[in-house]
Amino acid sequence: MREQWGFSSAGEIVFGTNGVQRLGRIVSKLGCAHPMIVTDPGVQKAGLVERVTAPLNDMSIPYHLFEYGEPEPSTQVVLQAYEWAKERELDGIIAVGGGSVIDLAKAVAVLLTFGGDINDYFGEGKVPGRILPLIAIPTTAGTGSSVSPASVLTDLEANLKKGISDNKLRPTVALVDPLMTLTCPPFLTACTGIDVLAHAVEAYIATPFNYLPIAPEEVDTVLYHGAFPLADSLARDAIALVGGYLRLAVDQGQNVEARTHMCMANIMAGMAFSNAGVTAVHAMAYPLGAVSHAPHGLVNGLLLPHVLQYNLPICTERLANVAVWLGEEVDGLSDREAGQKAIDAIKQLIADLRLPSRMRDIGVQESDIRPMAEATMGVTRLLRSNPRRVTADDLEAIYRAAY
Repeated sequence: MREQWGFSSAGEIVFGTNGVQRLGRIVSKLGCAHPMIVTDPGVQKAGLVERVTAPLNDMSIPYHLFEYGEPEPSTQVVLQAYEWAKERELDGIIAVGGGSVIDLAKAVAVLLTFGGDINDYFGEGKVPGRILPLIAIPTTAGTGSSVSPASVLTDLEANLKKGISDNKLRPTVALVDPLMTLTCPPFLTACTGIDVLAHAVEAYIATPFNYLPIAPEEVDTVLYHGAFPLADSLARDAIALVGGYLRLAVDQGQNVEARTHMCMANIMAGMAFSNAGVTAVHAMAYPLGAVSHAPHGLVNGLLLPHVLQYNLPICTERLANVAVWLGEEVDGLSDREAGQKAIDAIKQLIADLRLPSRMRDIGVQESDIRPMAEATMGVTRLLRSNPRRVTADDLEAIYRAAY
């Protein structure tokens, strides 16, 4: 039985409206004289890059702009950005965008710092040292990448998602300005917001840290520790904020209060899951995302209630608490009945957000189900955090329930 857990986050979190106006001073404090800005065409079109470059211009800080990021970034775009960056004098990176842009920036920072092949770094704990200073400015309230240790990339040749996971990837500064999320479209707000809920709920129901099966040689390098009290408290508040404000953020995009609360939920959930871990939801999302090419958050949200239904017999008390935090009335109910209300409330939230709730609606064929179940069994790093043991047959049954 383990006796310790660990906690890591971004080096510094700067949170609040108009926080991006401090960017020039933050860059200067980090000693960056020639930063690279990584973004994508959508963020550029929304006018958000200008909000970032203005404080740099005010302090006469030169920068280089790479604006070719893409959703679910591929290893090819990482190499493209790396080759582009090598031709310029750079001493820091500013990522402006959603989780895909931030993940791209993390991978580029690794290559700029240490060189080599991107495939050298896939897995856990393979980054040899500190990367270039990285400032993450999220434009969505979703993935938690601004505080997390992971960069998830798509290998187009293998049709697989691969991850670099190392605490050295956590951004030097997470600069979270809710005003940067006001232009996020309703569908993307919904997808990223339901991802926040998945992160928080999974972190909360994960196998407790003292019972998580970790080999002795992994003790000093493991990133996901299992559920523990600090992560629990962050997950609790994130769940309550999502339940109270995600619908508003989707339907009233200019509602600064809703956007601010969702940004806070994103940071809290990001800190929770990136230390406690995620469960079978995310493990199953990898092959499902590869087959469907649907947005990462959408896939997690679609799977979430079905995985929770499977886990309900093992974590009734915890799911009963989730129901309360989502605003459900549970007086007089048993823990199992209250836990079921949590699952039903999540299904209702997905319906209210007008997100797909069946795999068949995102292009999955029934013949895909068994291969996805077998592929999920290989995602052992995440499955070991699931509170209930799974077999390939169990995973197939969950997929079929979601089909």
